Amino acid sequence: DAVLFGAIGGEGDVAITVVGPAEDIRVRRKERIAGIWINREDKLFPAAPAFYAVAATRPLGQIAGDIVRARHSLGLDVLELSGEAVDPADRRRYRAALIRQKSRLGLYQTQRIPISFLGRRLFRTTISFPAGVPEGQYAVNVFLLRDGQVAAATTTPLFVSKIGIGARVYIFSRRQGFVYGVLALIMAVSAGWAAAALFRRR
Repeated sequence: DAVLFGAIGGEGDVAITVVGPAEDIRVRRKERIAGIWINREDKLFPAAPAFYAVAATRPLGQIAGDIVRARHSLGLDVLELSGEAVDPADRRRYRAALIRQKSRLGLYQTQRIPISFLGRRLFRTTISFPAGVPEGQYAVNVFLLRDGQVAAATTTPLFVSKIGIGARVYIFSRRQGFVYGVLALIMAVSAGWAAAALFRRR
């Protein structure tokens, strides 16, 4: 979890988006042929965010109109996901499939996260990340809205990376792939041999 907090100067609503590093995502459509499900057509969504979450003091439709929300990607329904040039109906289906898959993994959060005020100026909210969240630089965009318009905005980078023994193992596996593979094989064989020996004694 990441706790985000800040202060505003004056009245207004606060909206926060947390957007993950861009990645190329390919969405494939499965089709059943002769009783077997196989991948058929696919569409590429270049530079799509790996993670997306939005928090706001009120429902997004109540603090800004669709044009303002689309301009600042305030809401998953207006998030810009540019895919390959296809029929608009097809694009909507593939876009919905992408959001559905990402939401199932917890990487696209479909529900608005509430923001609470501590007094008149201070606000805070908590963004939850799934265990498999990609590493990289994230952007935390904070908007102050008044009368349906963005009155002020700021962006803060958020870095996500592995730490501790998990990070050391990951770096070693990347830099010494062959040695890591041999060690993993030895450990797997040793564990299997130890388990077999234990069950034989019993």
